[in-house]
Amino acid sequence: MKKSNLLMTTAAAMLLFSTTPTLAEGKSKKEAKVLTVEEQVKLEEIEARVLEIKEMELSSLEKAEKAAVKEELKGLEKEARALRGTGLYISTGALILIIILLIILL
Repeated sequence: MKKSNLLMTTAAAMLLFSTTPTLAEGKSKKEAKVLTVEEQVKLEEIEARVLEIKEMELSSLEKAEKAAVKEELKGLEKEARALRGTGLYISTGALILIIILLIILL
């Protein structure tokens, strides 16, 4: 009886942990989004404005002016991100798994 249980457990483990080699032929790499001329011009304007803000002397500004510059940078970042169309997407299952792992570890 013990010998058959051991054999069944071993067989189940071998089936569980065995892998099958596969080739990903049907999937292609994600192509980069092609920007129109207007979008490229707008993106260049955003980059120029960001560089201009980075070169500014922020220590001489008042608190309200610093907040306005910060808000402008956030808006420019959102606009540039929308033009490029890049982002990170997490599935619901992965999000739940991450939350559970964080709860367990912390």
